[in-house]
Amino acid sequence: MDQQSNDPKNQEQKPSGDEPVLMPHEYDGIQEFDQKLPNWWLWTFYITVIFFGVFWVLYYQVGSGATDDEKMENELDRIARIEAERLEKELGVLSDAKLWEASRNSAFVEEGRKQFMETCAVCHGRDLSATNEGIKLSGVPLNDTEWLYGSNPMNVLNIVTNGSPDKTKGMQAWEPVLGKTRVTKVVAFVLSHHEMPEGMGEGAAAEGENPEAPAAVGEAPAADPA
Repeated sequence: MDQQSNDPKNQEQKPSGDEPVLMPHEYDGIQEFDQKLPNWWLWTFYITVIFFGVFWVLYYQVGSGATDDEKMENELDRIARIEAERLEKELGVLSDAKLWEASRNSAFVEEGRKQFMETCAVCHGRDLSATNEGIKLSGVPLNDTEWLYGSNPMNVLNIVTNGSPDKTKGMQAWEPVLGKTRVTKVVAFVLSHHEMPEGMGEGAAAEGENPEAPAAVGEAPAADPA
């Protein structure tokens, strides 16, 4: 007969009073209790299993709830909106650096894009190329490196604000129509299609620096737009 089966430790033990019940097996001198888990533990386990099942269906199958990428994008958009509000409050004192900074703010540029599509795209094209399906429009391209009246951001802002010096066929003044804030957002949208010079970030804007624009934005001879 198997010696292990005769071992009293491996024989089923009957409960006597409040003594714990042991399972009839032993491994490396370790025995297992044969007792029911507390109800609070069992209900916690059951609820956890049910919650996981519902969460798995809603999140992974139905697509309810934001993913980590969406949460990050939403947070970046929120930060961009806060920064756009700050930029809008500082429009009273503009500079090349400040306009470059505004052109790198996604919320500020998006508002400028909407205004551009509504007001400016009819002449300058939706892609700023001054063409529409191959047809030349009346405006000049705004996505190349050639500028008629100066390549610095403040030159561009001045033209949009006060209109072209060529009153016979040039662009009208838009500040009386749109106001300073929307004009600035349109200029920021246009600048977002060009490369910002090095050292023209937030630090330069805060210090009021105003270096010349680089060749990426255009080095055409600048006429006085005033």
